[in-house]
Amino acid sequence: MEILRSGLLQRALLEVVILGATCGALGVWLLHVRSTYAAESLAHAMLPGLVIATLVGAPLLLGAAGGVLVAAALIAVAARDTRVGAEVAVGVTVTTAFGLGAVLALAPAVPARLGELLFGDLLGTSTPDLVAAAALGALVALALGAGHRSLTAAVFDPVAAPSLGVRPGRIELALLALLAVAVVAAVQGLGNLLVLALIVAPASAGIRLGASLRGQIVLASGLGALAGLLGLVASAELDIAAGASVALAAIALYVLAALARPAAPRPPGSRRSPVEALGSG
Repeated sequence: MEILRSGLLQRALLEVVILGATCGALGVWLLHVRSTYAAESLAHAMLPGLVIATLVGAPLLLGAAGGVLVAAALIAVAARDTRVGAEVAVGVTVTTAFGLGAVLALAPAVPARLGELLFGDLLGTSTPDLVAAAALGALVALALGAGHRSLTAAVFDPVAAPSLGVRPGRIELALLALLAVAVVAAVQGLGNLLVLALIVAPASAGIRLGASLRGQIVLASGLGALAGLLGLVASAELDIAAGASVALAAIALYVLAALARPAAPRPPGSRRSPVEALGSG
């Protein structure tokens, strides 16, 4: 198998396995606090930062970090507008940022790297890229491990959490900060449009299959890594885009999990989240 002989593919495999495991574990918490929209917002709103990094010849990782910081600040300001509602304000902000990024990306002065910005370049992974992804992944994993008790209290018992010294609002902000770190780590390999798949799909499958919270996290992390492996192998063997292959593998694993364990019937009149609605067809 070519992936076992090529140093380029081996680096790409290590990076996507690290990213898959990290994003899968983080995604479980994001789904439990219903922050999927925030993940999509940050991923799409960073596009101007990626394009500007390309224009000035800076590393994409630096552009992604700058884009995330600006996007987070704009989202925070827009969400304060109570006249239109937080979700509408955030949607307008994200759409504007993504549109600006697209306009910049199509300018004549920009090198022909739009596909890399949107869909990633796993096969272009260098040793510094791998080290950066591993460091950022380790940071997210350590933060989730250290904050497991506080996260559990804030997510599953927000009423009693303050009595335990836990402030749910701060916990959600910390999760969003970790999300920003994960998106920055993953965007160079998976691109602006595909990074969300590796955050949401393995986590959704893990929540479907896991009997406990720890089980869900372990399963999501393992499925995220497996999606990376399967996607990269499919890319190498079929000569198709690596980032798209990984995203499709993650979605396929979720579909298999949904078929293996269908959602339980809900009481009449109860509301469903968008993720639950999609999962139940």
